[in-house]
Amino acid sequence: MEIILLKNIEKVGTKFDIVKVKAGYGRNYLIPQKLAIVANERNRNNLESFKRQESAKLGKRLDEFQAIADLLKGQVLKMEVKAGTSGKIFGSVTNIQIARALKEQLEIEVDRHSILLPENVKMLGTYTASLDLHPEVDAKFDFVVVGEDGQTAESVAAEAQANAPAAPAEKATEAPAEEETETPGEE
Repeated sequence: MEIILLKNIEKVGTKFDIVKVKAGYGRNYLIPQKLAIVANERNRNNLESFKRQESAKLGKRLDEFQAIADLLKGQVLKMEVKAGTSGKIFGSVTNIQIARALKEQLEIEVDRHSILLPENVKMLGTYTASLDLHPEVDAKFDFVVVGEDGQTAESVAAEAQANAPAAPAEKATEAPAEEETETPGEE
């Protein structure tokens, strides 16, 4: 089944691409969720009109998106999460949590779908995320994931190094001799 995507969908395509998907996926998920429309002749002919309308709408909001990018420049969000003693957090940090932190800490409201995380955030530390607001706007910001008790990635690493046993100065040069044993059935 050929469809025209109305939103960027990971591992499928970008907005306004004409792609082939399995009929059930298109009919039962993409079309009812208004993520795509059927790529029939009428919709294909209207595709350029859809693109022009979208471009005009985004063009009007370009200044707004640029202002958000300027506000984010140099800002660092602080995310407090539950974490174990090794620095591994319970679960992971999601774009929903990032959107909530942006609103609470910086008073910036963005759609959670426009927040792009480069990797799964499952450890304490510093990460960089970006916002997909407009093709001409590059909005990146850093966020620090710390434990609820103020534990940071650096403190976990320092504690692990302090608790690590000292490495032996000299390793044994001779390996213990193995005894030769006869296995049953060999002659």
